[in-house]
Amino acid sequence: MSTFKLATDELKDEHKVIMRMLDIIEVICNRLNHGETVNPQPFDQAIDFIRTFADKCHHGKEQDTLFPAMGKKGFPMSTGPIAVMLEEHDQGRAFVKGLYSAVQRLKEGEKDAIQEISRNAMGYVELLRDHIEKEDKILYPMGDRILAKDDNEMLLKEFERIEHTILREGAKQKYLVMIGKLEDELGIERTPI
Repeated sequence: MSTFKLATDELKDEHKVIMRMLDIIEVICNRLNHGETVNPQPFDQAIDFIRTFADKCHHGKEQDTLFPAMGKKGFPMSTGPIAVMLEEHDQGRAFVKGLYSAVQRLKEGEKDAIQEISRNAMGYVELLRDHIEKEDKILYPMGDRILAKDDNEMLLKEFERIEHTILREGAKQKYLVMIGKLEDELGIERTPI
């Protein structure tokens, strides 16, 4: 008996990885806000992960394939849940841009950049946690109801193409290892994926 895989299951699995990074960012920000000296390198790693894995790859799968497939089935693209998700993707990019800028300023010795790092990083964390919950509990189930088996098969093929195009060979594993090391360094209990 063959198992039928929903395209949204792959996206939910990626959400679990993204949530692990959000936990890391929160722990680092909490330490920063309590006056601890924090090496900017974990922020550099988080920014790379967010821009490449979370945004270009994961959001790319949604924006370039899932959302248009739902649109073809009559789901509104410019209003409702999809429009909200697209707007939140843009808000997330703005937080990451602000975070990157503040981290660069901290590296140049500007101590007042710490507040900007925390504001942008935690803004991103809070936005994405809420965003992921809405996708997992509202938008994806809507998509699952309207997309046929053929649609899911097409989406999975497109997801593979996007991932292959965006991520270098072995990059996904590299990110998982990086997240694991950061969790170990920060004393964060790993969430099973």
